[in-house]
Amino acid sequence: MPPMDVEIMTIGDELLYGQVVDTNSAFMGQQLGRLGLRVRQITSVSDRADEIVAALDQARQRAKVILTTGGLGPTKDDLTKHVLARYFGRELVLHEPTLHHVEEIFRRFNRPMLDVNRQQAMVPEGTEVLHNAVGTAPGMWIEDGGTVFISMPGVPFEMKRLMTDEVLPKLQQQFQ
Repeated sequence: MPPMDVEIMTIGDELLYGQVVDTNSAFMGQQLGRLGLRVRQITSVSDRADEIVAALDQARQRAKVILTTGGLGPTKDDLTKHVLARYFGRELVLHEPTLHHVEEIFRRFNRPMLDVNRQQAMVPEGTEVLHNAVGTAPGMWIEDGGTVFISMPGVPFEMKRLMTDEVLPKLQQQFQ
């Protein structure tokens, strides 16, 4: 079987302005290569919805698997899941297991949970939710038109855990 083409997309103004160094792409590239998957391109885009959509359209033409990191947090500039919902023509729906996980994290740290934190449990309808054992933003696996879109948090230790525990085993199962 020929190598599967993969694209990595990092989302966030902080990456473009040099405020944060992108270590996620290096880690993902190493791990994907070990599975025999071929990373064709790495793209960084701003937190603007139109630029995320344009990058998704372009990536879809080059790769069968697109991994994104960033934009899943609770702040106003975290647009990724909203953009993905619109991109695929889906509504955001509450994922109860993720809500319970987020509530437990806030309980454990004896912190009040605000509505903005509850939003962490909203995902595009039909998404396979990837459990984030070390954070509040779940990963998302969406298949559409023969392409797999995988979205993970931009926080490096959360992304690494999701890649290791959820994404890599699923990619290996599906493509090997």
